[in-house]
Amino acid sequence: MQVRLNYHQAAPEGLKQMFQQETYLKTTSISPLLQKLIKVRASQLNGCAYCLDMHTHEARALGESQQRLDCVSAWRECPFYTEAERVALELTEAVTLIATGGVPAELYERVRAHFTESQYVELVLVINQINSWNRIAIATGQFPQER
Repeated sequence: MQVRLNYHQAAPEGLKQMFQQETYLKTTSISPLLQKLIKVRASQLNGCAYCLDMHTHEARALGESQQRLDCVSAWRECPFYTEAERVALELTEAVTLIATGGVPAELYERVRAHFTESQYVELVLVINQINSWNRIAIATGQFPQER
């Protein structure tokens, strides 16, 4: 495996915008741990090993359990995710795979039962951001280094 290019050097102004969005996302009311779960799930769906490695490592540093990280891909089958986390993960799947079915109205309503209108938009922004990072990492040939 070989990195295709250093995307930070190739487009510094574009990356500056991406990092500004990351700074904004840290100010939202979406908890850092939920943001990490979202980033892990989207990265699983997109097959982005670079982002999976990064966000699982960061989630553990924030106190997330290994069991919950191990089971994110099968969250529907696990009793240890809250209802709010479940709808956020389902929304992550719907937005990440938006071309296959969009975001159904009933999912929107279930998300809104746990999150305000502003939080709904914040969730979508988190999901959008990780999908962008996944695409950048995969397209530029990024891969995790062994720790």
